[in-house]
Amino acid sequence: MRTLSTIPENAKLAAKLAPVIALILIAVAARPAEKPTDNGINERYLSPIEMALSADGRQIYVVCQANNELRVIDIESGKVVTAVSLGRAPRGITLSPDSTQIYVTNSTDDTVSVIDAATLKVTRTLPTGFEPAGVVADKTGETLYVANRLSNDISVIDLKAGQETKRLLAGRGASYLALSPDGKFIYATHIYPNRGVNRTPPNSEITVIDTVRQSVIERKPLHNVAGVFHVALSMDSKLGVVTQLRPKNLIPLAHVEHGWVFGNSLTLFGEEVGGTVQVPIDELDRYYSLPWGVVITPDRSKIFLTTANSQSVTVVDVPRLLSYVRARREPFVNDLSASANYVVARIPVGHNPRGVLLSKDATRLYVANRLDDNISVIDTQSSRVVSTIDLGGPKTINALRRGERLFFTADYAFQGHFGCSNCHLDATIDGLQWDLEPDGFGKDIVDNRLLENLAGTEPFKWNGGNPDMPTECGPRTEKYFFRSQSFTDRELTDLVTFIYSLPYRPNRYRQTNGELSPAQERGKAIFERTTYKSGKPIPQTNQCSYCHSGPKFTNQQQFDVGTGKPTDRSPLVDVPQLPNVMDSAPYLHDGSAQSLEEIWTVYNPKDKHGVSNDLTKDELNDLVEYLKTL
Repeated sequence: MRTLSTIPENAKLAAKLAPVIALILIAVAARPAEKPTDNGINERYLSPIEMALSADGRQIYVVCQANNELRVIDIESGKVVTAVSLGRAPRGITLSPDSTQIYVTNSTDDTVSVIDAATLKVTRTLPTGFEPAGVVADKTGETLYVANRLSNDISVIDLKAGQETKRLLAGRGASYLALSPDGKFIYATHIYPNRGVNRTPPNSEITVIDTVRQSVIERKPLHNVAGVFHVALSMDSKLGVVTQLRPKNLIPLAHVEHGWVFGNSLTLFGEEVGGTVQVPIDELDRYYSLPWGVVITPDRSKIFLTTANSQSVTVVDVPRLLSYVRARREPFVNDLSASANYVVARIPVGHNPRGVLLSKDATRLYVANRLDDNISVIDTQSSRVVSTIDLGGPKTINALRRGERLFFTADYAFQGHFGCSNCHLDATIDGLQWDLEPDGFGKDIVDNRLLENLAGTEPFKWNGGNPDMPTECGPRTEKYFFRSQSFTDRELTDLVTFIYSLPYRPNRYRQTNGELSPAQERGKAIFERTTYKSGKPIPQTNQCSYCHSGPKFTNQQQFDVGTGKPTDRSPLVDVPQLPNVMDSAPYLHDGSAQSLEEIWTVYNPKDKHGVSNDLTKDELNDLVEYLKTL
């Protein structure tokens, strides 16, 4: 029999939150104030993430995600000449074929800003799907394609009408797009793996779109891949390359020292390789974590890619790479000695390098250092940084920024293997389930949860075994994850401050007027019900709104809801928070439920996880519709 504390819940919550609130207040106090200058540029962190080149090659358009601006750089002077205000959290950029229009996706607003390249004024705002990321215009300039990360689809927008004409089904977490130089195809990649059978290797895809038919014509499978980022094509359209992660999530993380956690790699595709070929970029005793941005030189001599968590750019010799691929008949993506045959340089750059851009004559490579607010300029012949362009962000680094740098680096793990953001991609999730501790194969499997607005949801870990975030990110990380000495006390405080600062993303399932739809109202009544349909009282501890109570829909306790597995050390599971639950599939502590419906149709046969067996299909649908709004 469970006993409840007599201490008021709000008092307990206040006690738990006190140290967290103190950390956040310190960080906010240290944050640089926004001081508009004469040219309209705000002094706050910028976080440059993507870039595009002007038609004449004299200017670079830089998407600055943190301050919602497009900053324009004069290449000759290396100075910022102006800034354009955008929507919230801009992410992707492309130009029209004639370079007269600039298109920037605003991931929080679900829009695209259309900017006149001559006046640098926003002329239109176009609606998209949920959380737009990559964007590209077709060769005619009549149609815009936008990859929507949360709705897992690609918007097709008629630019003349300014309206979306259709959505193309993509893989999960559709994120980056590239148009083939001949204009025939668009290639899309996906930051999350496609859903599949629990505890099987993850799989993703490259989605291929025919621009004439405006339809998906192929899905190139990427086996054992989860996390696919930028895609680039050679000028002759015969070689394509995507950057990707190969997580080894089915075996215990105890194998860090043997290279079995993440494989940082590329997939080559196209006529030159006759299908798809995965190739590693790591070395035997050093890892180059989180390959992200990628570009192929016009003469197809080199591939440049950013390794975002290793503060570096990797340079691949394309002729040597193709020769090696053709000589190796069998797959070699797990052969860490292979990269020595085609990787010719590793170039140190700034913190968390993301987007890359070649100059018009391809003699310079520009790298957006997201957490340094600057751009590294690399000589493509010597593979050396020759200058750095300051974008004008604050020079004082506060606790939040320090914590963000720690979150987005692999420097603390054994041989630079991985960091927090390998699993929490862009500070979200990776859609995977992990075997984290050295307790045997397949035991205590953990589903990856969202990191949004975590203060007040303690304890952590699937069974509530970690009482607070410093425990979650401190000794536990050092012991089980990084396999090396981890953070100092100050660094841990900075990291926790950053994690607790992560806000909720907008909920896309609520009506704009804040009211619930009829289906959502019916679902709310089911969620809050206290009796069976017969009128018999439902035990309090089996009522949905008892466990999922409070402002974040968790009572911060642990219960046996009947979903434990024989491989779990305990049947007790931590009650998860529910805001934005729709964005974090799969579900349950081990990710065994692929959808919200499966929680009650497959994994609740004895009504231990709330009462659902007396619900009709329509009533269960209503419950799910309500949960989407939380």
